[in-house]
Amino acid sequence: MKKLTILLIMALSCNLTVCAQGRSGNTSNSGTGNTPSGGTMRIIIGNRELTATLVQNSSTEALRELLRAGPLTINMRDYGNMEKVGSFGRNLPRNDERITTEPGDLILYQGNAFVIYYAPNTFSFTRLGKINNITQEELKRILGEGNVTVILEATE
Repeated sequence: MKKLTILLIMALSCNLTVCAQGRSGNTSNSGTGNTPSGGTMRIIIGNRELTATLVQNSSTEALRELLRAGPLTINMRDYGNMEKVGSFGRNLPRNDERITTEPGDLILYQGNAFVIYYAPNTFSFTRLGKINNITQEELKRILGEGNVTVILEATE
């Protein structure tokens, strides 16, 4: 609990610093203040290695902190013919907003579920980022049908 409190204080401090420097902006497709300056991470699915650009928010700061300790393996299942979803095994800070997803969007759902979207959906989620340079067809092929194991790794 103490580590989570420290992490939240660090994330809040970082966000306040960014706001004080006037670096707010809107580059996401959801119309929010999340910006894609949260760094990158690797997503390994089978023998494929993908790169994702993360948005900057307290959720991605907490995720990056988890990944600094080592890779995170998530067992994911298909849901609703639009996404793969699996548990982080812990709660991350939420920054929920109404979002319409696109293929490749990475989402935090209810604070503890990691979701990779391969089709659109509109709901209240926390945006984590987006897989770089991938089409819907390619992503669906990589994710396959049924369950899949995904490994998340820090790139920095």
